Amino acid sequence: ILGATDKRAPQGFAPIAIGLCLTLIHLISIPVTNTSVNPARSTGVAVFAGGWAISQLWLFWVAPIIGAVVGALIYRFLGSEQN
Repeated sequence: ILGATDKRAPQGFAPIAIGLCLTLIHLISIPVTNTSVNPARSTGVAVFAGGWAISQLWLFWVAPIIGAVVGALIYRFLGSEQN
């Protein structure tokens, strides 16, 4: 998302890149782990499932935040403009 929305990226590239990335994530991950890339969806399922699902719910909120911070730092380091 950072690279697709960067000012140096071609105009109109972001929707295609983000859509293809999410499609690829779903095509690979759903058959393997029944994944969810939406924390709100994961929360709803965990509330109704109860038990162990509730105890793991924090991971669906914390992991995307940590991933976003790490991704932003890596993008800033690798994608910085050379002067």
